[in-house]
Amino acid sequence: MSSCSIRALWILNAQDAVVFSRRFPVVERRWRLACEKEKDSCAVEDHGYSAQPLLPTDAELASAFAERKKREGSARGFGIRFSQSVQGSDSWVDDPITRHIITLYIYREERDEFMLWPLVLHTKGSYHILVLPFVEPQQFKAYGRLCTRSDCGNSVGEECSLSSLLLDLPCITGAFMVAHTVGDIVAGDVQDPEVVVSSSPSVGGLLDSLTGSIGIPSISARAKPVAAPVAASTTSVASAAGNVVIDAPKSTFRPIDKEVLRTFISSSMPFGTPLDLNISNISAIKTNGFSSSDLPPSDLKQPAWKPYLFKGKQRILFTIHEFINAAMYDRDEIPDAISVSGQLNCRAELEGLPDVSLPLTGLKAAHVEILSFHHCAQVSEHGEDKQALMFSPPLGNFVLMRYEALSNLDPPVKGFYQLSMVSEDEGAFLFRLRLMEGYKGPFSMEFCTVTMPFPRRRVASIDGNPSVGTVSTTEVSVEWKIITSGRGITGKSIEATFSGTVRFLPRTSQRVPSRSMSGSACVVEEDSDVEQDSSSNIVNIEEYLMEKMNKDLQGVDFEEPLCWQAYSYAKVSFKIFGGSLSGMSIDPKSVSIYPAVKAPVEFFMQQASSGDYILWNTLGRCPFAASPTVH
Repeated sequence: MSSCSIRALWILNAQDAVVFSRRFPVVERRWRLACEKEKDSCAVEDHGYSAQPLLPTDAELASAFAERKKREGSARGFGIRFSQSVQGSDSWVDDPITRHIITLYIYREERDEFMLWPLVLHTKGSYHILVLPFVEPQQFKAYGRLCTRSDCGNSVGEECSLSSLLLDLPCITGAFMVAHTVGDIVAGDVQDPEVVVSSSPSVGGLLDSLTGSIGIPSISARAKPVAAPVAASTTSVASAAGNVVIDAPKSTFRPIDKEVLRTFISSSMPFGTPLDLNISNISAIKTNGFSSSDLPPSDLKQPAWKPYLFKGKQRILFTIHEFINAAMYDRDEIPDAISVSGQLNCRAELEGLPDVSLPLTGLKAAHVEILSFHHCAQVSEHGEDKQALMFSPPLGNFVLMRYEALSNLDPPVKGFYQLSMVSEDEGAFLFRLRLMEGYKGPFSMEFCTVTMPFPRRRVASIDGNPSVGTVSTTEVSVEWKIITSGRGITGKSIEATFSGTVRFLPRTSQRVPSRSMSGSACVVEEDSDVEQDSSSNIVNIEEYLMEKMNKDLQGVDFEEPLCWQAYSYAKVSFKIFGGSLSGMSIDPKSVSIYPAVKAPVEFFMQQASSGDYILWNTLGRCPFAASPTVH
């Protein structure tokens, strides 16, 4: 990321207040010199705003962000132009990318208003992370001209479009990586690793940072290298069959550990230039420091992703983790859709700086459609059914490859879900499911849970007993645990049914305010005769799009008012061990190391987890994509 430099970054909370900020004077000095070189003032032509050499204060930025949020309807904004769009605003540009790369206008009483662009916006939990990368004044001026054109956003791929401008800015990609990493730290998805020293024999910690998802107990890591820990998994106590347990809503608020952020930023991006955004490496350096034994041989160049040289028993370990996304309709006119996305995880405990060669075969049989690789890897051989990788592995656990494929097996959960509103506050439902049909050993399903969400209603009670498993409820959902952890099934299939009635609180007693709507905000269509104040007639993007997509739906007495866009569905969560659904695999005997060393290669485990696995209500509306007709 040598072509990326960061001028500043800010973190704002849900109240649009800056809770953390960091500016980089070295990069800002480069910006001032570039502005002076660009005819001193660097005025944006045909716009009236200049590329100011100063950054806004935290208060000025928070005020500008709140003003944009009010103008655009939400933190993300619309991404499309509508009747109330103001020239020069993000929605005026009429490009969805402006929901992620935004513009702020900073107003100062003693100076004219000036524009701050490009600001990369990433939302994580209740926080908004803004990252401002360094761009050349000429590119800033090009955007200034673009955002005032009447036809901007309609020439995708052309020379003067926003997409073509962003393609010339590699700093945007680097800024996104910084924003996502900072977001993970803020949300607690990445924490300081714990150094666990075990006197008992250890395999070195295959995927220490992933043991929560892999499910391997009693694996410890050596003092060096250090792997990222796992956030503690949560479990719930299963109730007796047929009983209903009301769960209290959990708070998602998490205060920012500013000291961790400062340490990470200072180490990973000194002077504003991102060098290594791997939190495991940064934490290992902070914990252990360096010694003379950590220096590499003088004839070898040590990559940034491997700050330490491993010492100890050598081995290479691989696992495959897949995620299954499915849309199950149980309708003759709509085919079910299922896809698999996966990743090949690796941990290479090798002394020195060796290269590892890994051939990938059977890609065509596994129906692999998309491949992407870790930046330490090079693809030395390309082919439809075979590819060869050469990589210099970093320390600890890393994702060597990501892929998308079609499933070679039947869906692990098949069946249907029906929900019919028998009155305004009561619905009758029916599940009939088959789990692991056609799957034989060593495939094993560890757990399976079905959730019925009702975001627009509040659950009062539920009647009905499932044929297997337990049932619990929250205020806005019903959860059916078919298979609980520790009671998995292997080499067999089961059939599960659940019929009953769910009752909701009357609408008059459950006034739930819209997430981001304020006051009497509403959307006015272009052909409306109603005149409203432009400052209060915009809602967030989700509400706006929902209104536009639902305006042509025919009204009925009970129009499934339970889910967003009048759709109702159930979501399935599960985890399967013992194999991959795509058929992706590697042969440990085909892995070679240069210089040659005695290091066993182990293909340790394969597992598949549910992604967005949806059972659409067969009695209601459902979204689907029409497949093209092949003649």
